[in-house]
This record gives sequence, C-alpha cells and structure tokens, in this order.
Amino acid sequence: MGRLFLLTLEGHVYSCKFCKTHLALADDILSRSFHCRHGKAYLFDQVVNVIDGEKEERIMITGLHTVVDIFCVSCGSIVGWKYEAAHEKSQKYKEGKFILERFKILGPDGSNYSIAQEAQIGGSDGDDA
Repeated sequence: MGRLFLLTLEGHVYSCKFCKTHLALADDILSRSFHCRHGKAYLFDQVVNVIDGEKEERIMITGLHTVVDIFCVSCGSIVGWKYEAAHEKSQKYKEGKFILERFKILGPDGSNYSIAQEAQIGGSDGDDA
C-alpha cells in the first residue's frame, strides 16, 4: 500500500463527517432536492477523494438505476453513491453524477446534519431535481 494522495479543494467545501477529507465544492451542487434513508441528499456534478464500490441495480423512487456506492478514500466511510446508468429516459441526466448524503458529510461551514424524523424507510432517490 502506498501513500494516500488527497485533493484539497478551495472555497465552500463539503467534507467527510468522520475524517474531514474534502469531497466536493458547493458550486458543484446540481440539486438539493434529493432524499435518502437518513434524510436529505445532494446531487453533485463531481466529487473527489472517493473510491467506487461494486455496481448494482437499485430500485429507487424514480425507477431502476445502476449505481455504485462511494466511499471516503481516507477513512472508508460510505458517503453516498454514483449513478452509472438510469433505465428510465427521464432520469438519464443523473448518469455520471454523484449523491452525497447530508447525514454523512459536513457542510461548508462545518455544520453537521442530523437524521430527519421524516427520513424515508424505503429506497432513496431524488424528487423532481
């Protein structure tokens, strides 16, 4: 195993809740109207310092998607997922985009997001983004 190479972002940065590794810039948020089991989730155009898990098919609120979980490269915590493929034509805009779960990240001001009482029990996905 070699030395860990991390990208350091400048500006308003979202980071891993557990180790504070930079993950994404606030400027790269495409939508704040997504939801997951723990409450809010944000759709990002790009993220850094993550590694991909295994591809799997998931049925979400908006249909069947091929996704990979994404893990913080520093501490290994799952921080969200990446859309590899959308099977519904109306959901194709998500392909190649990333979801970061607010419960698992720190906001640009260092704020922590607690689990919302209205968090969903079932599958996760976005509302109308």
